[in-house]
Amino acid sequence: MKKLFKEIFTGFWSLLVGMKITLQQFFKPQVTVHYPHQSLKMAKRYRGHIVLVRDNDTGKSLCIACKACEKACPSDCIIVDGVKREGEKRKSVTEFKLDFTKCSLCAACVEVCPVDALDFSKEYNLASTSKEQFYQIDLYKRVMEGQPQ
Repeated sequence: MKKLFKEIFTGFWSLLVGMKITLQQFFKPQVTVHYPHQSLKMAKRYRGHIVLVRDNDTGKSLCIACKACEKACPSDCIIVDGVKREGEKRKSVTEFKLDFTKCSLCAACVEVCPVDALDFSKEYNLASTSKEQFYQIDLYKRVMEGQPQ
């Protein structure tokens, strides 16, 4: 009988301790962000997914299709293809595919790129309901046909 009352008392005591902690936290300032209505400001050093950088003047990609990023990627999530056209000093990229579902954001591709054609985006809300939205595909068919972008 004594053991029963002891168990009831210790259970009730632990309930009171828990309620005390709950009440203390209830009156502290709120730190929760109510997500779709509010969002946090991203830090300058935030690293989102990898993006292909384009020239501001021409709109063409800075990529020279050297495939250094493809070789450096430990996840094998990058495919680059390009051709060297007449009158140009460097290769031009014709196809760039990046599979975000495989990417580990290790930055090996960004660091190895000799012309800084890859960079991290500042996008952080990357939720999607379809898997196709996690692939970055840039095809340059108009460039191959000689038409401006």
